[in-house]
Amino acid sequence: MEMKPIRCKAVVCRAAGEPLQLEEVVVAPPKAHEARVKIICSTLCQSDITFWRMQGVPGLFPIILGHEALGVVESVGEGVTEVAAGDVVLPVCLGQCGDCPECSAKRSNLCSVLPFGVFPAAMPRDGTTRFTDAAGEAVHHFLNVSSFSEYTVVDVAHLVKVDQAVPPQVACVLGCGITTGIGATWRAAEVHKGSSVAVFGLGAVGLAVAEGARFLGATKIIGVDINSQKFEIGKKFGVTDFVNPNEIGDRSISEVIKEMTGGGADYCFECVGSSALVTQAFLSSRKGCGKTVILGFDGKGTPITIDPNEFMQGKTLLGTCIGGVKPKSDIPVLIDHYMNKEIHLEEFITHEIGFSEINKAFDLLIQGKSIKCIMWMDK
Repeated sequence: MEMKPIRCKAVVCRAAGEPLQLEEVVVAPPKAHEARVKIICSTLCQSDITFWRMQGVPGLFPIILGHEALGVVESVGEGVTEVAAGDVVLPVCLGQCGDCPECSAKRSNLCSVLPFGVFPAAMPRDGTTRFTDAAGEAVHHFLNVSSFSEYTVVDVAHLVKVDQAVPPQVACVLGCGITTGIGATWRAAEVHKGSSVAVFGLGAVGLAVAEGARFLGATKIIGVDINSQKFEIGKKFGVTDFVNPNEIGDRSISEVIKEMTGGGADYCFECVGSSALVTQAFLSSRKGCGKTVILGFDGKGTPITIDPNEFMQGKTLLGTCIGGVKPKSDIPVLIDHYMNKEIHLEEFITHEIGFSEINKAFDLLIQGKSIKCIMWMDK
């Protein structure tokens, strides 16, 4: 049976920072290696806000943002056997083809067949869009997902099948930030039992780092944030100690953390996107074995300044994408840990609203009042 385009509601961002509005779009049928997905619920990530605010970027707008969601496969294109209509799926921004050298080996989670990137803001295999607006004009995709739409089209390499027993809102939060944080402790840093961890920035990613460190057995988890209220929130995810940089006088953050850990933290994670904080995190790590993992996104491309002699002390600085996680292989493992009550995921969900209230979700995150705000499509 011939598949037809679907008319539905979506939030189309047409200019940097403008209030978001629902409008009608047309979602084309999936092509080869693609699936059309009906979104059940979606949530907001700091990256959505970053690109919503981004000015002077050619080829970005109009765009349908959103990359953390859960949905049901509505139809599939030619050659798709991995998923079928009716399957519950988690769309993810990072592809895993399963066949290239990177996907086949443990050393990397960056697929070489479908490289990770924001541009082109289109389907990854043919560079075209599956969205058009009411006037017939093309609308761009975002991070291979575009979940701020009732229907979207996603390459099968970016879909993770999810057991229907998993609550949709819980699976939804594993689309990016929470997986990045927990995954970084597990896959990138390989945090060991009894270790000390310093987390720079207690937003969703930072709290997920704390949760991952707790799960892996770290005994001292230091949260670093300019909002002291984050300490109480962080305790739910294993944070044992707290540093507010605005309340330590003339001392540097690294001086304070070295004092708290007896020489430096075994593992440091920068979760803000600040080059200056990367430097402080690296200086806070233990000589001989300290690892510093960069998770924050610095949209300005500010250089990181570190004295080369610091590297002679046996420290390691790691860059990661989605915490080093291979989505199709590792997200099911995280779901199993959740189902076995070994990791906390529901605690990340602070608000639940209807999709039409999306501007409220943006406001809550910008104001620091939410961790994860679930937007239900049918509410």
